Amino acid sequence: MKYRNLAGTSLTLSEVGFGVWSVSTNWWGEVPEADGIALLRKAFDKGITFFDTADTYGEGYGEEILAKALGSQRDSIVIGTKFGYDLDAPRSGHQRERPQNWSPEFVKAACEKSLTRLGTDRIDLYQMHNSRLTAIQRDDTVAALGELRDAGKIKHWGVAVGPDIGWIEEGEYTLRDRRVPAQIIYSVLEQDPADRFIRAATDANAGVFCRVPHASGMLDGTYTKDTQLDSMPFDADDHRSYRKMQWLSQSVEKLKRIDFLISGKLATVGQIAIKFCLAPPIMASCVPTITNMAQLDEYAAAPDIDELPVDELQKLSGLYADNFGTGEKDPVKSSQSPTGWVNTGNVPVERMAATPG
Repeated sequence: MKYRNLAGTSLTLSEVGFGVWSVSTNWWGEVPEADGIALLRKAFDKGITFFDTADTYGEGYGEEILAKALGSQRDSIVIGTKFGYDLDAPRSGHQRERPQNWSPEFVKAACEKSLTRLGTDRIDLYQMHNSRLTAIQRDDTVAALGELRDAGKIKHWGVAVGPDIGWIEEGEYTLRDRRVPAQIIYSVLEQDPADRFIRAATDANAGVFCRVPHASGMLDGTYTKDTQLDSMPFDADDHRSYRKMQWLSQSVEKLKRIDFLISGKLATVGQIAIKFCLAPPIMASCVPTITNMAQLDEYAAAPDIDELPVDELQKLSGLYADNFGTGEKDPVKSSQSPTGWVNTGNVPVERMAATPG
C-alpha cells in the first residue's frame, strides 16, 4: 500500500480506501456482520488505513461496525464519516431521502451521536453529506464545525459531493471558496465534472478523493467488450436498477473503445480503473466498493501496478471528449479536456507519471 497527504490537512490516507457502505447497507446484498468485520480487519492488514462511512449507512450501523472491527486500531486508521440527514425525521410521501438539517445545533448533536457509535473521541474527516450549495454557504454551519474542531471532536471537515454525477457548483465552491476537502465521483467512464474539481483542488491546494472508480460495476471485470446484453441484469433492490438499459448498452460499447487501456497489461481492469483515478497528484485516495475478499486482494494491490502511459491517457482524453464515439454527448461535459490537468501546464506530465507514494 502507498499513502498520500490529503492536501490542506494533516491527514495521510491510504491510496486505496474502504467504503464502509459495502458492509453496512444492502445495496450489494446483505453482508453478515461477522463477514463485514472480517473484511474490514483484512483491509487493515493489507495496509488500508482510510475508512469512509456515514451515519446514514444502515441507520448508524456503518459507524458501529467500524468500531467493532477496528476500535482497537483507532490510532492507526483515518475515519471519515458524514452528517446532514436527520435520522429521527420520518420520511414523507415519495421522498427517497430523509430531510436534511444544517443548523448548528443539529450538526453538533449529530457529531456526538457519531462519536458514540464510532467509539472514539474524534472524527478525522467530518463531511457534509450530499449538501446543496446553500448549505455549504451557511456561515453558521461552518462556525459550528469550527467549534467542533476547536473542541477536538473533529480534525477536519469537508463535503461529500453527490450523490450522483454533477453537483458542479457544490464541488467547485467547496474547493475554491471553502478550500476544504471534497469527496467526488470519478472513473474512466465518468470523468466530468470531476476533471473540473481536480483542477480546482490543485489550484486551491484543497484535498480531494474519489469514489465509484468502477463506474457502478462497468469497470470491475463483470462486463467486457464482448458482453451480450438482452435485458437489464440488476435485481429490483439493486441500487443500479434505476439506470436505463441505454446506459448499460452504451457502457459496454465504451469498453470496446478503451480496450487499449486494458489489454496486454499485467493488471486487472479493476486495478487499472483505480490507477487511473490516482493519476492526478492531488488525488489523495480512491475508495472502491469492496464486497468480498477477492475484490479486497485485487483492489488493495492496485497502487503497486505500473503507472498508466501518458500517451494512453491522452488518447483516452480525446475519446472521452467525444463520449467514446457513442453518438450521445454528456450534458455535463466541460469546455476543457476531461484530463486537461495533464496538458494545461497546471501539472506537468512528468509529475503525473511519478505520483507520490
